[in-house]
Amino acid sequence: MPSKTRPNQEHFVAPLEETPLVAIDSVKTEGKPSNLWRDAWADVRKRPMFWISAALIVLVVIVALFPNWFTQVPPNNDCQLANSNGGPTAGHPLGFTKQGCDIYSRIIHGTSTSLSVGLIVTFLVAFLGIVFGAFSGFYGGWIDSVLSRIGDIFFSIPYILAAVVVMSVMSKYASVWVISLAIGLFAWPSTARVLRAEILRVKNSDFVMAATALGVSKFRILLRHVLPNSIAPVIVITTLSLAAAIVAEASLSFLGVGLPSTTMSWGNDISAAQNDLRQAPQTLILPSIALSITVLSFIMLGEVIRDALDPKARAQR
Repeated sequence: MPSKTRPNQEHFVAPLEETPLVAIDSVKTEGKPSNLWRDAWADVRKRPMFWISAALIVLVVIVALFPNWFTQVPPNNDCQLANSNGGPTAGHPLGFTKQGCDIYSRIIHGTSTSLSVGLIVTFLVAFLGIVFGAFSGFYGGWIDSVLSRIGDIFFSIPYILAAVVVMSVMSKYASVWVISLAIGLFAWPSTARVLRAEILRVKNSDFVMAATALGVSKFRILLRHVLPNSIAPVIVITTLSLAAAIVAEASLSFLGVGLPSTTMSWGNDISAAQNDLRQAPQTLILPSIALSITVLSFIMLGEVIRDALDPKARAQR
């Protein structure tokens, strides 16, 4: 059987000069290397919610630090019963409380109290949560067992209920620091739990094993490598806990076990106005709006930061 002859086939090979290997295998080295924080910042700055919440928070901070920039009316020294529950007048845009005090001035001057409590509680919660969560998750063993059981004990106690008991006992010493300690000392276990879980994930990474192989001490590895790569969820929780602390202070003051009535705070004003809701609703509604806007700003900021620090959430948008 005669063999079939194949037609002549030509093979074309692209010249090396047209497809240089250097161009294919080269690595882009221009600019700074990307990391979690740089990617998060690139994400949040494109979101209007971030700028809105940040602007509101900056405004609240400025009002708390410099209240006299926004009002010249003394919040307590210019009270006249003749203006009791009165409406807006010239120089008093929001009207008067039952005691004849300027509502706008009391809201402005009460900002520093509520924000101070929120910041002190947040610092205390972050400090205790990081210490307990970091040592528990990184060292393990009996340290993890002891610290975890302590955290479980505090976690089983609702911090609002614990703060009510503490403030009832310490009513003679009620102040911004006392109420902050009463809230913060019982609100840290959730932060510790989240950080512990994150450290358990990070401490088995290759860069941690490499640092261990180089003879770096465990405490140095924790501070230099593990904690910085585990702190992102704590930042989100801290932002949200600040809003929760402001609400907790207002709730305690509303229940009558918070700050003394002589201390200006939104919670005290809301508590004092609850009996006059029908006759003068503005005395309760206006401080509540200020409280709601402040809390909502921190919650919005926390939501944006949470999404920015989560690569999966960025990929889904």
